[in-house]
Amino acid sequence: MMRQYLFLHFIAFAAGCMLDLIIGDPYNIPHPIKAIGRLISALEKKLYINAGEIPGDERNRALKRRGTQLCIIVLVITFLCTATALIAAYMIHPYAGAVAEAILTCYILAGRCLCDESMKVSRYLKEGDLETARIFLSMIVGRDTDKLDEKGVIRAAVETVAENASDGVIAPLLYTFIGGPVAGLLYKAVNTMDSMIAYHNERYEYFGKTAAAADDALNYLPSRLCALLFCAAAFFAPFANVTDAYHIWRRDRHKHQSPNSAQSESACAGALGIRLGGPCSYKGVPSMHPYLGDEKRPMCVKDIARANILMFTASALLVILLYIPLLLSLLPLP
Repeated sequence: MMRQYLFLHFIAFAAGCMLDLIIGDPYNIPHPIKAIGRLISALEKKLYINAGEIPGDERNRALKRRGTQLCIIVLVITFLCTATALIAAYMIHPYAGAVAEAILTCYILAGRCLCDESMKVSRYLKEGDLETARIFLSMIVGRDTDKLDEKGVIRAAVETVAENASDGVIAPLLYTFIGGPVAGLLYKAVNTMDSMIAYHNERYEYFGKTAAAADDALNYLPSRLCALLFCAAAFFAPFANVTDAYHIWRRDRHKHQSPNSAQSESACAGALGIRLGGPCSYKGVPSMHPYLGDEKRPMCVKDIARANILMFTASALLVILLYIPLLLSLLPLP
């Protein structure tokens, strides 16, 4: 029986990957990640302590405790809802369970969505419509986009593809393959909490500490695996350089404040022979990101598509690596 369920899981995982490639995230139907986001927002309103309610350092300690409570509640609810849905589907019929797994796996992955949204930026840049390109860029990055020139828009788009290839594609692939949609959605819950409440500012510095630490821990290995996969993907791409990808990754991977963010970005910069990072702003506040890579040539609009090709090639290589042990186990023994 366990062998049958494992076989169905592997089939459902492959089907979910194909669904993500074909249709991506459907916009007009309920989405579990959006539900997790609404849960986080509701809990924040209940648990956050406003200034004046508790004075001084005690408020900071209380905020950290409340932030930890939020993380635990979100993870418990995500686990219970996902596990219940899958168990119910498998109780109806094993094939129904496999279909449910495939659909949830498609929801968990963000490769097609990331590609579609970044290529909208590319399309409008090719048409010479910088203003519209900035608008679509603002939907996938957190920085201010209204004053970016064409080079700044390209750089931001390439950076978001390279960075999100790790936490939007490679890490979800890995966790979902190992633990099914339950593990995949638990990872996405942590990732969503990090994107919503783990900021270094007055409001979230303490409230988001647990979410930030959990996200850093869960992405530690996947981010480095993603960088190595980008280096491998460069071998198959005629526009990329595998030697430079590996060299720049080794040199620049620790330049970011986050232990994980510069991993895939540096490998992508090296593969494409461009320089990422530099000045930007968030809500009007100037910020300086460390430079990643060497400017061997000027950036161009095609680099957005090239970054997406590297992302999809890296994810395909990971799926192949994950299925090799399964395929070997099916071979007849000598």
